[in-house]
Amino acid sequence: QVQLVESGGGLVQPGGSLRLSCTASVSSFSIYSMGWYRQVPGKQRELVASATSTDSTNYADSVKGRFTISRDNVKNTVYLQMNSLKPEDTAVYYCNSKKFNSWGQLTDYWGQGTQVTVSS
Repeated sequence: QVQLVESGGGLVQPGGSLRLSCTASVSSFSIYSMGWYRQVPGKQRELVASATSTDSTNYADSVKGRFTISRDNVKNTVYLQMNSLKPEDTAVYYCNSKKFNSWGQLTDYWGQGTQVTVSS
């Protein structure tokens, strides 16, 4: 089992910045991928950004050039630096980790979610 604790959401004006943090209850060296998804009411949860244990990163097209994901494996933490925020970035952001189980299958773990609201 992996427990994920998120922090850093809140209200910010358009053009502003926020940094989300997510700390895992196990060594992040054992986690294949850590990342962030977001969801708005009535829509599916979508990938925002992810980073693998080999530092390979993936971003949604809508956030490329504005958001940066990073991992600190000593602190078992993944960060999402969000700059130039837009109202359409408003959503609940969920931390995600993917870890291989004993059978070699990837298992998803989720944080509780943190609200990000971009509004003037």
